Amino acid sequence: MSPLLELPAVLDRAGAKAGVRYITVYDGRPSGGSLLADLDVHPRVAMRILRHANFTVTMEVYTEVSSEQTRAALKKLGDSLQ
Repeated sequence: MSPLLELPAVLDRAGAKAGVRYITVYDGRPSGGSLLADLDVHPRVAMRILRHANFTVTMEVYTEVSSEQTRAALKKLGDSLQ
């Protein structure tokens, strides 16, 4: 089985163990779209990553562009995780 297909079950077990509320993979799509925008990923690439068939859905429903301060904070966070 593909590791991507196993991801929901892995997340469910990890969340239950950590006491985190149940979320679905789709709950992360808005955050994922916004993070991709903050990382200056081309919108068409983000559309493919999020597996959307419609560009408008990606840009208007799943993507929120952050302020410059938020982008700077996300960059610091990303740098600290490397």
